Amino acid sequence: RWADQFGSDRTWAVEDCRHLSRQLERDMIAAGERIVRVPPKLMARSRNSARTYGKSDPIDALAVARASLREPDLPTAYLDQEAREIRLLVDHREALVAERTRCINRVRWYFHEIDPGWEPKARGLTAYKNLDLAEKRLVDDRSVIARIALKLIDRIRELTVEINALAEELDERTQRSAPTLREVPGVAALSAAKFVGEVAGIGRFHSKHAFARHNGTAPLPVWSSNSERHRLSRVGNRQLNAALHRIALTQARYHPDARAYIDRRTSNGDSGKEAVRALKRRLSDVVFRAMTADINHQQAATTRPELVAA
Repeated sequence: RWADQFGSDRTWAVEDCRHLSRQLERDMIAAGERIVRVPPKLMARSRNSARTYGKSDPIDALAVARASLREPDLPTAYLDQEAREIRLLVDHREALVAERTRCINRVRWYFHEIDPGWEPKARGLTAYKNLDLAEKRLVDDRSVIARIALKLIDRIRELTVEINALAEELDERTQRSAPTLREVPGVAALSAAKFVGEVAGIGRFHSKHAFARHNGTAPLPVWSSNSERHRLSRVGNRQLNAALHRIALTQARYHPDARAYIDRRTSNGDSGKEAVRALKRRLSDVVFRAMTADINHQQAATTRPELVAA
């Protein structure tokens, strides 16, 4: 509400302290705001040139603003209309999945109390046939706990219908907005939607290495003496990292090239986790190229009518 006085076409400059500002950036991007990351070294020069002395939040805020105005080429993170709608749909679906999981856990506990000798199939209450089977076992029970369990089963069924409908809509949207990304083996609708919503513009990354640093797949060197080793990176966007991990596991099971790559890494002395970690790093480059190709295709499609009219 405070920012509305500056109009809708505004940009936020945030100091690049990613371990502290990551959640703030995600929330603001999800709200449709534009974010510019200002490296601390640029702030230092602005702070030194100011008339004030010392270091405080107002002084730092002024230094961030001046640095962002002085450096117009800083990468800007934002979601266009289609990408923001995909992000909202993904977040809404995840909230519904979390609500359904809570309902399933309660139903399983109620069944344990009603009939300890029977319990629903593990991870099976998302299927309609298992919900119908659980409902039949409670129809003749007139207790309060059975009535509550029946209400929860109805709620689980409603949530499942809505979750499946959202998945179908995301499938259609990602096929239209990210066709090249969808062609990558292992990238289904939900993973593609997660990439589109979390990346907030692939053009803000100057290289595939910067994108790997952002998603946490760039390994950290931990050499000791002459032994060359790398450690898992704990920084970066963990949502993107989790999406890449799912793709890597899928390809490791079904994709011949990925299986051959993992076998080659393990034969050279890597453990299974290290091989999957290396595969994720390669997949980061694949996703970067695919999303860049989709952006270039969209830009060409928007500029082509102007050229024809000219």
